[in-house]
Amino acid sequence: MLKVLEKVGSVAYKLKLPEELSRVHNTFHVSNLKKCHADEPLAVPLDGLHFDYKLQFVEEPVEIMDREVKRLKRSRIPLVKVRWNSRRGPEFTWEREDQFRRKYPHLFTKTAPSSSSAS
Repeated sequence: MLKVLEKVGSVAYKLKLPEELSRVHNTFHVSNLKKCHADEPLAVPLDGLHFDYKLQFVEEPVEIMDREVKRLKRSRIPLVKVRWNSRRGPEFTWEREDQFRRKYPHLFTKTAPSSSSAS
C-alpha cells in the first residue's frame, strides 16, 4: 500500500514510493491506481518481481522442468518445458531449446531431467 502525498490536477496523484522505486516517477494517473482499505499496512517484497519501463509486470522463465525431442520426418527438434513466474500462478510452456538457450543461457547451468520421449 502506498501513501498518497497529494492530488495533482483532477486525474493524478503523487505517491510516497519505497526506496527500491526511487528511480520511478512518483505521479500516477488514476487509471493506474486501486483504492485500498486496510486496517494495517501491507508489505509486499519487491525482490524477484520484474517490471518494464512502463511499470508493467514482466513474466520471465524461472527454470527448465523437462526436455523432449519432437521427431519430424527428416529432423529432430529439441524442446524444453519452461516454468514461468506468471501473475496467474504456475505456468508452463514448451519452447525450442536452441532459441531458448540463446535468450536465457543462465537457465541451462542446472541440468533438467530428461523426458523418456527424448531418448
